[in-house]
Amino acid sequence: MKYVVAVRALCEFTAKQGDLDLHFTPSPSAQEGIAGHLAVTGRRAAGYETEISLSGEYDKLHVRGRADGYDSARNRLEEIKTFRGDLNLMPDNHRHLHWAQVKIYGHLLCLARGLSEITLALVYYDVGKGSGKETVLTRAFSADALKQYFDQQCECFLAWAEQELAHRAARDLALSDLSFPHASFRAGQRPFAAAVYQSAAKGRCLLAQAPTGIGKTVGALFPLLKACPSQRVDKIFYLAAKTPGRKLALDALSRIRDSAPGLPLRVLELVARDKACEHPDKACHGQSCPLAQGFYDRLPQARSAAVAAGTMDKSALREIALAHNICPYYLSQDLVRWSDAIVGDYNYYFDLNAMLHGLSVANQWRVGVLVDEAHNMIERTRKMYSAQLDQRDLITLRRSAPAALKRPLQHLHRQWNALHQEQEADYQTHDAIAEPFIAALQYAIADITDHMSEYPAAVDAELQRFYFDALHFSRMAESFDRHSLFDIVKNKGHGNGRGGVTLCIRNIVPAPFLAPRFAAAHSTVLFSATLSPWHFYADTLGLPADTGWIDVPSPFAAEQLSVQLISRISTRYRHRDDSLAPIADLIATQYRQQAGNYLAFFSSYDYLQKAAALFRARYPDIPILEQARQMDESERERYLASFTQTSEGVGFAVLGGSFAEGIDLPGQRLIGAFIATLGLPQINAINEQIMQRMDAAFGAGYEYTYLYPGLQKVVQAAGRVIRTQEDRGVVYLIDDRFAQADVRRLLPEWWKLG
Repeated sequence: MKYVVAVRALCEFTAKQGDLDLHFTPSPSAQEGIAGHLAVTGRRAAGYETEISLSGEYDKLHVRGRADGYDSARNRLEEIKTFRGDLNLMPDNHRHLHWAQVKIYGHLLCLARGLSEITLALVYYDVGKGSGKETVLTRAFSADALKQYFDQQCECFLAWAEQELAHRAARDLALSDLSFPHASFRAGQRPFAAAVYQSAAKGRCLLAQAPTGIGKTVGALFPLLKACPSQRVDKIFYLAAKTPGRKLALDALSRIRDSAPGLPLRVLELVARDKACEHPDKACHGQSCPLAQGFYDRLPQARSAAVAAGTMDKSALREIALAHNICPYYLSQDLVRWSDAIVGDYNYYFDLNAMLHGLSVANQWRVGVLVDEAHNMIERTRKMYSAQLDQRDLITLRRSAPAALKRPLQHLHRQWNALHQEQEADYQTHDAIAEPFIAALQYAIADITDHMSEYPAAVDAELQRFYFDALHFSRMAESFDRHSLFDIVKNKGHGNGRGGVTLCIRNIVPAPFLAPRFAAAHSTVLFSATLSPWHFYADTLGLPADTGWIDVPSPFAAEQLSVQLISRISTRYRHRDDSLAPIADLIATQYRQQAGNYLAFFSSYDYLQKAAALFRARYPDIPILEQARQMDESERERYLASFTQTSEGVGFAVLGGSFAEGIDLPGQRLIGAFIATLGLPQINAINEQIMQRMDAAFGAGYEYTYLYPGLQKVVQAAGRVIRTQEDRGVVYLIDDRFAQADVRRLLPEWWKLG
């Protein structure tokens, strides 16, 4: 069995050395890189070859890649690197890596064409505005010298490759024999697991609606792991919407490993950089951060320790990284290549610049993707492919901007004003984004880029923040189409000339952006307790036409959950103040009848706060908890920890928030819920525009904009009450609209409304 490795991956493993060096200098975008390569190759003489596929063998290694360009007349092989700024500021270890790559390509070309010698060239092309300058560094090598270098690099990698081959063989053998980690399947868990396995076997997507309490996490991971050997799946990506979802996945993988002692499964948790950083006050380079200094020199030992441990969650990685005095976050980035199951947030695969997607494509991995709580995908991915610019930020920036940037920022400001000079309404959508504004924005981006490249040590946080926002807006503008809205909102203070306006490219249908991500995976399973109707998710997310669908029956009986419809109370916005007292009395009456732990859900913080204040005043003897705005992770954990098997009280929470989904409070930890809202998004100018767009695209504007998203939140919140087949509880649906036929048909079939 051969271990296949790309030239770049081989060199990054063997030739990276010295410090982690992430001085902020704007690197060329992918589009600029492609344009730079075309500019260089376009200048070459006739007969110049580009994108030359090359490969070679060394023992158990199969090394492959594409060389950028070869001039047979001059016998010169070129590796083209785009950059901006002062080439002299490029760290030596970057140059060392570039030479390693071109030398490997040089050997492979000599081998393929029987050359006895060759000239190798590093071509650095400056993509800075108006530059187009090439700097060419050349060195002549004999074929024998290049073969010796190739053999040295391969020998350095061979021991690791042999270890990886042995690990893969042992992993696949163990997974083939893997048994379910529990004594038996829960009700509904077996058909769910079978559907996941079949989706992997057929290499297609699956939408799975599976009720709370059947063990979806294990039910998804186990069959996909079983499918890995036969389907040659390299990696599993388990993607969660929130931290609790990641923890459930890590716990499930831990149970699977514990059930099969010796199972060689490497599990990696990815967390955001700000949560993993040990020195948030320091920059990511060796002159600032001690964990960046000598990072690549100590990485091999840390990498070996991590894969030997197998479990690489946040705490384990931190311990290993600090033991080797390197950065935990960037250690985790490296370990993606050597892990079997990777647990992280949606953005790692679906975002515009998603790392897991990029690595999968670059390394041609066969991946199985599991998307937990997939009802969140629409809203989350809309945000990924939306962009916003606030003119107030530009106004502030112009005051402090360096002299070299005054002119382009002033020009941008004028074009910004021209965008909305005839707009009288506070909010208005526009069919297109004016070309003069886009040109001014790109001009400003180019000038800011050149400035930051020239002065990398003097980066201003305000300038950098605006730069990133402008870059993202520019990229979204390039792909602007019917899947998104472009709107202009007048800010407060606009009338006196100081408020400016906010520009927003608001993605409505993420399907065009997500479809290539689904296509890149061997199989993708999206699962949740609330994915009805399935076509709503298939349409908006861009799932393939052959996507499977399974609706797993609930294992729970109607007798377990008393669902009470309270139609005498309206929670419509105009009736909310009148609803507070009846809702407070209802909660108190139920609590008096059966003391215990309850959650009461409201449509907004304002509604929640008014209800909690009135309840506290009327019933001071009943303990309450109140969800606050922007609670951090530790505050959320303390809130949930208050719900014990012996505690009693009422927790006030926001529907659709942290406590309305993705939490597990079995038994007496939660015996009831009050849902004082239909969950419908607020009626406003933006949502009305979204409704029009949804109606034009799918013929179901109201349903796709308001009804389906609202009822999904209601069912999720109610699903917190019954978690096991032993649980008993009550749910109150408070609003007369719950009695409407189009609403009732979206509620779980096993519910019986009282």
